[in-house]
Amino acid sequence: MRIDIATLFPEMCGAVLNTSILGRARKSGAVEIACTDIRDFADNKHRRVDDTAFGGGVGLILQAEPVYSCVDMLARQTEARSRVIYLSPQGRTLTQELVKELAKEAHLILLCGHYEGIDQRALDALSAEEISVGDFVVTGGELPALMLADAVARMLPGVLPCPEAFIDESHYAGLLEHPLYTKPEIWRGAAIPPVLKSGHHANISEWRKQAALVNTKNKRPDLLDRQK
Repeated sequence: MRIDIATLFPEMCGAVLNTSILGRARKSGAVEIACTDIRDFADNKHRRVDDTAFGGGVGLILQAEPVYSCVDMLARQTEARSRVIYLSPQGRTLTQELVKELAKEAHLILLCGHYEGIDQRALDALSAEEISVGDFVVTGGELPALMLADAVARMLPGVLPCPEAFIDESHYAGLLEHPLYTKPEIWRGAAIPPVLKSGHHANISEWRKQAALVNTKNKRPDLLDRQK
């Protein structure tokens, strides 16, 4: 898979993309992720890509032409269908089911807004779909784009050591994950559940299933309601 991030601040993405699991995945070729500066498509010597809003109001709007030219160029670099995603608080909420869907794509272009947003004409021309990471607003689309890229990349073959690494996690099957424990066996008087030391795999598996249900009921009962 190839993931392109169109942004005004590519330097914001470097530390995340070059570190830990994502960094190793890029080096191994399991996923290709690159950042492109929208300012490179400005038509003026000052590399300005924003202007005031028609109708008045506070803040600046990213102009249609540099945004369109940037994304169009990225789409033309591959023969695969490019799915253009604008990270926006107005979009549908990112869920694990949507992450699974996006992980099947060959090419994602993640468009990061900034300031007050992007000229709607560019979004329409690009057939950009809007995705939100939650009902809140941040200063730009870079952090949401990195979250989406990370969530999608870890689903790809060769990124994590085995499929179980994400199948057993919260939300993959609609529930929260069971509680986790590591050494020491007793910490500050609190012991681990005895079944985890039994070596009986069937019993451990059943405990984890029941613990996941209890965890979900206590923390996110709405997830159980969705399964009815």
